[in-house]
Amino acid sequence: MRALKLLALLPFAALLGGCDFVVLAPAGDVAIQQRDLVVISTVLMLIIVLPVMALTVFFAWRYRQSNTAAPYEPEWDHSTQLELVIWSAPLLIIICLGALTWMGTHLLDPYRSLGRIAADKPIESKDAPLNVEVVALDWKWLFIYPDYGVAAVNEFAAPVDRPIRFRITASSVMNSFYIPALAGQIYAMPGMETKLHAVANKEGTYRGFSANYSGAGFSGMHFEFKSLPSADFDKWMGTARASGNMLGRTDYLQLERPSQNDPVRLYRSVDRDLYKAILNMCVEPGKMCMSEMMAIDAKGGLGREGLNNTLPLTYDKYARRGAPLGASPTFVAGICSMDEIKDAPSRDVLAPLDLTPLRGVGLKRPPFSPVHPSSTSLLLGQRPKSDS
Repeated sequence: MRALKLLALLPFAALLGGCDFVVLAPAGDVAIQQRDLVVISTVLMLIIVLPVMALTVFFAWRYRQSNTAAPYEPEWDHSTQLELVIWSAPLLIIICLGALTWMGTHLLDPYRSLGRIAADKPIESKDAPLNVEVVALDWKWLFIYPDYGVAAVNEFAAPVDRPIRFRITASSVMNSFYIPALAGQIYAMPGMETKLHAVANKEGTYRGFSANYSGAGFSGMHFEFKSLPSADFDKWMGTARASGNMLGRTDYLQLERPSQNDPVRLYRSVDRDLYKAILNMCVEPGKMCMSEMMAIDAKGGLGREGLNNTLPLTYDKYARRGAPLGASPTFVAGICSMDEIKDAPSRDVLAPLDLTPLRGVGLKRPPFSPVHPSSTSLLLGQRPKSDS
């Protein structure tokens, strides 16, 4: 197997002589398995490609016009032995590639929890995963550690040999989260969440970046991944907690604004529901979350009169979470306050509400009083003015 891997590396060495070989020499078990999948697939295809290239040269030389010693058989049209070779070899390779792809697709599914730390080290009960919430911004990366209550911009640290569970989303346009040394790339999309499981087995500092073009500042949208021993990771956490920065919702709305080549920033505290609000596109105070809107839709919706309030939800990166429809940006206001959502006993925060009175009612004024004095008025058509 080692000889096959070395053989497959030869064409890559010729093409990537001036590049980083991190994809072929990764630091994480998931990336190593993906590397092996690429190498084995390449070797299997070379079994056909190399003989075909060699035979092309041989036939051109053997049957050249000046070689009168070569047999000349213009009526020849069939050979059973040759047909068996031509069809059986590719068929066997396709079967092998299909089996390899089938197993790799399931074993390396980014949503699948890890079954091992390394090839010779299975997961144990003490190996609790490190939860990391990732947000792709314009044009920087935000990493939130919900279990530690800290966050970082353009820097991500994790302990060696500890499983990592990523939850990934974006603030505006689609990006692709990629740390070649750790695992394959996976997309980050606004209003949606993707997941990735990985582990780092070697200490070091590795490069992470967006693999999907996302605008003018794309070239600077990269970060450092620090794979640290447990003691050094605890020190990194201590440094984050010692920083003077805090990341609340207002702070996030400022951070979300497009900027290029941002320096590393650490935050000692983070709003515990910030990622949930980013995912549901309701960081702005009073704005209805997508999860809340879907709960309303599941109960029958708000009727025909609510259409004008839901259409402006179309995302616009320049208006920053609003749509430029009409004289001023509009949005759908929330029914419940965030405090009520936090304290709700179940995921369906609208379960206690009777939405029947909402059908067919004009929504310029709320049809009933909010369920809590601190709640936002129901479904206002425009942003409230300062004197309202």
